[in-house]
Amino acid sequence: MVDAAAVTVREARDDELEALAALRWRWVRESTDEALPDLGAYVVEVAGWARQHRGSHVPFAAVEAGEVVGMAWLAIQARVPSPRALERRSGDLQSCYVVPDARGRGIGTMLADAVLASARERGLEHVTVHASPRSIPVYERAGFRSNPRALWAEGAIGER
Repeated sequence: MVDAAAVTVREARDDELEALAALRWRWVRESTDEALPDLGAYVVEVAGWARQHRGSHVPFAAVEAGEVVGMAWLAIQARVPSPRALERRSGDLQSCYVVPDARGRGIGTMLADAVLASARERGLEHVTVHASPRSIPVYERAGFRSNPRALWAEGAIGER
């Protein structure tokens, strides 16, 4: 798999948020020919968003030879208090992406592992992930399992 000394996965530093934003743009570019916002403007906007939302969206970076080659985000959501626990929170693993040249080396699993470790440290009740068919094995290696109680409503919720 991956040489642990070659890749470091950790919570992203503030000076890496622009690189994460650029990866998000690149990810969408890989899957579409449609016009996208200017990369530079997008990076500025998204890095600013990431700084503003650091308390609810924790960024993780996979770094190899000083370059960010992957990312994942832990979105933290407050839950309705219960008589058993007044403070409840859950998480959602979002925007897990590894650059094409670094895929197939276990970096995606390392990112998912880091997100789950952070969720445990923060005392989150559970973490969900919305996976593409291709990424399901990555998340399963990290410990995610299908849940028959999870349902999904897609699209504009108000439309019927």
